[in-house]
Amino acid sequence: MFVSIVVPLYNEEESLPHLYASLKSAMDSCGASYEILFIDDGSSDNTLRLINQFAASDSKVRPLSFRRNFGQTAAFAAGFDHAKGDVIATIDGDLQNDPADIPKLASLIGEYDIVSGWRKNRKDKFISRRLPSMIANRLISWVTGVKLHDYGCSLKAYKAEVVKNINLYGEMHRFIPAVASWYGVKIAEVETAHNPRRFGASKYGIGRTMNVILDLITVKFLQSFSTKPLQAFGPWGLLSCLAGLAISAYLTAVKLSGHNIGGRPLLLLGILLIIVGIQLIGMGLLGELLVRVYHESQKKPIYVLRNSEIEKAS
Repeated sequence: MFVSIVVPLYNEEESLPHLYASLKSAMDSCGASYEILFIDDGSSDNTLRLINQFAASDSKVRPLSFRRNFGQTAAFAAGFDHAKGDVIATIDGDLQNDPADIPKLASLIGEYDIVSGWRKNRKDKFISRRLPSMIANRLISWVTGVKLHDYGCSLKAYKAEVVKNINLYGEMHRFIPAVASWYGVKIAEVETAHNPRRFGASKYGIGRTMNVILDLITVKFLQSFSTKPLQAFGPWGLLSCLAGLAISAYLTAVKLSGHNIGGRPLLLLGILLIIVGIQLIGMGLLGELLVRVYHESQKKPIYVLRNSEIEKAS
């Protein structure tokens, strides 16, 4: 087993030397083959200089540097793209996750496709960090159907073939288990250690809640309707059209009985429902066309085979 450890970093010059030493100690002690990908996310301090120093003296360290700050999701995506291992582990650079947990998570890959860390005894402020996280985890688990206690924990291990087939956008790194569930992966959750932040301040606050909610909507759509958008828009379009037609039929009967319907708000509602219904069905059909063009032009299958089955087929 070869483990690629992906570490996104943004202005972590104080914690980075301690993190590097802890990663080396944890991986050397377990005897695994490994590499460490430090991704500098446009830091303005000495983070990049330290990464380059480590890389110059240690062939297991591979530096990646962004021209500007693109965010944690982009850093994870870059790490996944450049990782050489058959197992990919991720960890934050702030020392709150314990690198000693990485071998434990990585050892379960094979039995599982994704092993997610669970900060059961989280050392963060309750109101500003833990409470919003608890609410978000319950919401995400309910919406996606993938039950995890701690979606926000960056300490995870993945089978490389799983994450290399996932495209990440926005803040979607936290939703990887939910997105990957479409592939039929096996997911486990393991309790991991969590430490108080020793250096600096958190780069992430409650202000990201709105972005998380919007990304959750995207994930739910991709999870349920990515290959069948008409089934997402079509039922609502049909209901809207039927309601509009029912109202129109009623008003037609009223008109034929000799009553004036020109000034009735119900007439406008009926027309509006018919127009909205046609638009929703049209959006679904357009989505179906785009999905078909995408899969045919990119030769993307709408199914996923296990490795063993791919090898048999070849």
